[in-house]
Amino acid sequence: MNNEEQLKKIKEEVLSCTNCPLYKERKLPVIGQGNHNAKIIFIGEAPGAKEDATGVPFCGRSGDFLNELLEHINLKREDVYIANIIKCRPPHNRDPKEIEIDKCKKFIERQIEIINPKIICSLGRHSMNFMMKSLGIDPQPISKVHGKVFEKRRLFIPFYHPAVAIYNSNTKEILKKDFEILKDYVN
Repeated sequence: MNNEEQLKKIKEEVLSCTNCPLYKERKLPVIGQGNHNAKIIFIGEAPGAKEDATGVPFCGRSGDFLNELLEHINLKREDVYIANIIKCRPPHNRDPKEIEIDKCKKFIERQIEIINPKIICSLGRHSMNFMMKSLGIDPQPISKVHGKVFEKRRLFIPFYHPAVAIYNSNTKEILKKDFEILKDYVN
């Protein structure tokens, strides 16, 4: 099976998933979007309201800023793959619970395996913690490791979630500077 067929199989599984209570509230699960052979995969935490309504990851204000960050380093959304750890929206955009991550992690783990990116970038502390644990990296506060490159089986770079720039404009330049690190690895 090629990547497209394998990712379609995951989509079908997610659409019928009832492993945790989040499925009861969802409109559309947010499986992932982008290049099925991407060198870079971005992993967010959980869908928000707009994502839940459309099934598209990072399609709200955070997504607009993510697009701006990608353009800043001469990448397009079509060049990368974007997904979340959990595929269904937590009520009131609350943080994902550990049990929800545990029930859903098999999907993102398989997406990573299928796409086989050179670089994994987490967007936010929950996805950072998940990836650090998955890669065997000692957990650290995101304020200390954002923009730092870790080499464990793959390159891993944690970033602040793009939403922080919406609430704190000072972080906009930090995120842009952090994203510039990717330039060295893209070409």
